[in-house]
Amino acid sequence: MMKKYALLIILLLISKWSIACPACEAQQPNILKGITHGAGPESNWDWVIVGITAVLVLVTLFYTIKWLLKPGESSETHIKRLFIDQ
Repeated sequence: MMKKYALLIILLLISKWSIACPACEAQQPNILKGITHGAGPESNWDWVIVGITAVLVLVTLFYTIKWLLKPGESSETHIKRLFIDQ
């Protein structure tokens, strides 16, 4: 039980440190204010790259959850049978 509270305190402290400082916040566009450190996107291509990356992450997350919940391998010769049948 004590480990849970210690972990919670550590995570709260880390989240406090991850909030952008006032100098960085002034450099960010409105959508990113208070979230990230450093300079904001320098061109529209940066937004395109972020958008493509976000789509890839969401597609990967979707298929990961889908195949974890319902894998669909029913073949008796599937490699998983080497471990399940023993």
